[in-house]
Amino acid sequence: MRPGRRGREGFYHYRQYSAIELATACTLEDVWALLIDGELPDPAGWSAFAAEIAPLRRIPDALRPLLPPIARDTGTSPLDGLRTALSLAGPIHGMRPLLDTDPATRRADALAACALTPTLLTALHRLRTGAEPVQPRDDLGYAANYLYMLTGREPEPAHARAIERYLISTIDHGFNASTFTARVIASTGADLAACLCGALGALSGPLHGGAPSRALDTLDAIGTPDRVDDWIRDRVLAGERIMGFGHPVYRTEDPRSRMLREIAGSLGGDLVDFAVTVERRVLELLAELKPGRELHTNVEFYAGVVMELCGLPREMFTPTFAASRVIGWCANVLEQAQDSKIIRPAARYVGPAPAQPVPATR
Repeated sequence: MRPGRRGREGFYHYRQYSAIELATACTLEDVWALLIDGELPDPAGWSAFAAEIAPLRRIPDALRPLLPPIARDTGTSPLDGLRTALSLAGPIHGMRPLLDTDPATRRADALAACALTPTLLTALHRLRTGAEPVQPRDDLGYAANYLYMLTGREPEPAHARAIERYLISTIDHGFNASTFTARVIASTGADLAACLCGALGALSGPLHGGAPSRALDTLDAIGTPDRVDDWIRDRVLAGERIMGFGHPVYRTEDPRSRMLREIAGSLGGDLVDFAVTVERRVLELLAELKPGRELHTNVEFYAGVVMELCGLPREMFTPTFAASRVIGWCANVLEQAQDSKIIRPAARYVGPAPAQPVPATR
């Protein structure tokens, strides 16, 4: 297993390293190489890896003219368009079923998909807004390139690093819904593009990948500090979920949330101050209104704040999540492909006791 997390300890790791320490000390390319190849690269290895992935960022000639109609016809989100684009990119790249390929071919397919995903997402976004796609630059890293292709401007170093740390912290997180979906499809021997499209389908659900923008919507709905208590009380007493709080795994503070709070604080501003105030009061009110339940801030709350401060439009919050998680999906797919057994869980029947006679219907 490449990723791991220990929810009661508030700790998770990529291979043998703390994911938060990696996000603090490493580049995304370092962690990408770690998950795909098993080791953190030394400087020479980093340069070789960066040179290997740079040409893979470019959209294939056969795919480029297909993007405008995809962007036009999937009007809700670039994430929807990405599913279609990756379905087309698979055969264009020559991806074959995992069952019929060797490890080197699978690795090459994985690198191509991971490198191409940010370019496709930003191109689809720009086409939807009436702008032309921006070509990636070989001299920019993964996160800086993503912001550059999104806005057409070279990003501020602090913004690029903030997004890079966010991307590293969300590359993978155990057997979440999208990762498990990717592994199930991989276990059938399907090609890599099919695995990623299935994972994207799972990620598109608002309970999985859609929470960062919804958490920020909560701050907008509250509006001012004097409205926090009434707004939260009304929602909690009505049984509604407060986006950005609670996690199915962690029973302590989500370590990613702690890191993103620090990043947001380093960027500063009124939004950060308001978010800190809301977080404090939400946790106090949840403890009062839901005693005995361990509810903490999760990654989505401050992820939305950081992305907003770095200039990402909200419709790109979940696609940005996908731009990092695709690396984790691919690492899991490569691992699953080493096992030729299909994942076939058993189901427990809970209906009326069989066997009963079939009644006459006419």
